[in-house]
Amino acid sequence: MLHTIIQKNSYQDSIVLMLLTNRLNTLAGVKKASVMMGTPANKDIFKTGGLYTPELEEASSNDMAIVLDILDKDEKLIQDVLSTIDEFLAEQSKGGNEKGTETVKTWDKALELGQEAHVAVFSIPGTHAAVEIEHALNEGKHVFCFSDNVALADEVRLKQLAHEKGLLLMGPDCGTGIINGIPVAFTNAVRKGSIGVVGASGTGIQEVTTLIHKLGGGVTNAIGTGGRDLKAEVGGITLKNSVATLEQDPYTKVIVVISKPPAPSVRDEVLELLRNSSKPVVTIFLGEEPTDHEENLYRAYTLEEAAEIAVQLMQGKDVVQKNTALADPGYQFTPEQTGIKGLYSGGTLAYEAAMLMKRALGLKDDQKAEDGFILKDGVHEIIDLGDDIYTQGKPHPMIDPSKRQEMLAQAADEPTTAVILLDDVLGYGSHANMANELAPTIKEIKEKAASDGRELVVIATIVGTEEDPQDMAEQKNILKDAGVFLCDSNAQAVKMALLILGHPLTLPERKILPKKNSGKASAAPSKEMLRLLTNDAFINIGLRSFSDAITSHNGKAVQFDWQPVAGGNITLQKALQFLNKATLD
Repeated sequence: MLHTIIQKNSYQDSIVLMLLTNRLNTLAGVKKASVMMGTPANKDIFKTGGLYTPELEEASSNDMAIVLDILDKDEKLIQDVLSTIDEFLAEQSKGGNEKGTETVKTWDKALELGQEAHVAVFSIPGTHAAVEIEHALNEGKHVFCFSDNVALADEVRLKQLAHEKGLLLMGPDCGTGIINGIPVAFTNAVRKGSIGVVGASGTGIQEVTTLIHKLGGGVTNAIGTGGRDLKAEVGGITLKNSVATLEQDPYTKVIVVISKPPAPSVRDEVLELLRNSSKPVVTIFLGEEPTDHEENLYRAYTLEEAAEIAVQLMQGKDVVQKNTALADPGYQFTPEQTGIKGLYSGGTLAYEAAMLMKRALGLKDDQKAEDGFILKDGVHEIIDLGDDIYTQGKPHPMIDPSKRQEMLAQAADEPTTAVILLDDVLGYGSHANMANELAPTIKEIKEKAASDGRELVVIATIVGTEEDPQDMAEQKNILKDAGVFLCDSNAQAVKMALLILGHPLTLPERKILPKKNSGKASAAPSKEMLRLLTNDAFINIGLRSFSDAITSHNGKAVQFDWQPVAGGNITLQKALQFLNKATLD
């Protein structure tokens, strides 16, 4: 039976609600639980998931709605659920206060206490984000927007506004950033150094920065732009301003630019800007096949190669392409076992895997199937489990292992599957011990395959450093004990999968050619953009764990426990903002 609990005026961030859902699903007697705010869109998700009840219509956008699928209405179980909710939310509310973070409830107080904070970090529902971003920009704050589901038209308008004010709008849907050595959002703990990164890709930044760390290098800043910044409509506003800013940074010696292929017009503008840089630049446009390097402008094929070239340049060494020969472990498969399945929590890692497999197997570029699949061609599949189709109303796979556990079993049961590729992404915001969650399933599917007379190979890479809040050495040991073949990078993992199935992949050799003639494309950073590079104070609007990550790296944070005004009515919020602005003017 379904039982509904409505907690009035109890706004919580979506990630907190997802984590609470996970906690409730562990309670004995609860078959299934779902916790969301009572917005119209979330009520539709309850319907889709078979958890809709008439009582949900009483919930407003500011109310927390809990629906339980339980065997019967046991009053003790309901009381256990309520106690668990109270305890969980109490844990979440501690957060930064224990570390000296100031907590406020209004913009006025946040701005008063955050006068030294040059960056506002948003992790609030995307439907409300545009109004609040505009407020922050008008107050002279750079914006890091983790929130997604912001309309493209709003992104264009707000990035143009930011540019006019000499500010950077990082995002929307910006998952990763490092500002002055301080991690922001879902980010790894990376050594501070002299390599600056600009990326339209969260896990792409994570893979490159952690590999730079492992190779002995370090990062000054890693500026995320949001995945749509290089679309023709947006024009690469944030990326171009970020490159110009790092160009003027005395501590940045090498610049790395990461993106999926930009719109052709934007790509040309970006390359013109990079050709005029006084510093060596490494680019990786995942999906493109670079031919040759230019002097001072190096084109990487994989995320690993981008990190390797950047560190070589930082160390003043000649750029040498590393085509490390991999040893074939000699696995034995049945004649049917010819397929590779990739189950990724990182979308960019999935994209890289698909790119390498297309090259090695001669697949066409039009093989993408339904949502979530980056590649689907016969027995080969690469899936981004962070796609909206899998995360609607559910936690991201970097937080919640359940969808990947389910799909591991499905992939292993297919008689054509020989190799399964996985990533374990560490860092702030990610699961505290993902390897421990995946290991039992991995052991089980390998044992089941063996009982059916099949050898099943699971290859994984860990995206992280020894300084991350998770214990990377323990993650390695857990996965190895489960029978996982570990590789040092995602590119190596994919190459290993291809090698053991008889499809060795060698990246093309590239020469360093003279720099192409270019115009005088340039972008001058504002004083505020340069000030970003030394910023150590933030106003965090939304998820408290982001404040904790900042303060754990000696940054300062004002925690703004945001709640939607005007009952969550966007039209009324815009009217109030207009009236407030008119009054100030």
